[in-house]
Amino acid sequence: MTMTVCWWQGGPGGLWPGYSGAMSELPVDGTPGVAGAARDAARGHVVYLTERGERLAAIVPAEFAEALEGMSEQDARELLEDLGDAAAARQALAEPGESVPWEQVRAEAGL
Repeated sequence: MTMTVCWWQGGPGGLWPGYSGAMSELPVDGTPGVAGAARDAARGHVVYLTERGERLAAIVPAEFAEALEGMSEQDARELLEDLGDAAAARQALAEPGESVPWEQVRAEAGL
């Protein structure tokens, strides 16, 4: 099994500081932990690589990486913003409290 790896090379600016867009291949044969993580990613899971509890990188399904490779910087920024908005919406929906009927919201807003 071979895994594609993004190498992060320092530099100012850009969507992900230091991201050069360069890709390379890393064989995972003979490295059971990495091979297992790659198989998990192939099944749709995101596997974070950590050092002392800090997330440094992630192994993602190949389809995710391929989609990101084809995006412009602006498209990638919009995707990240959309993902953040979706996470905030899920969090708000999970908060306890009673619902407010649409008619009440419309009336209070003068719509």
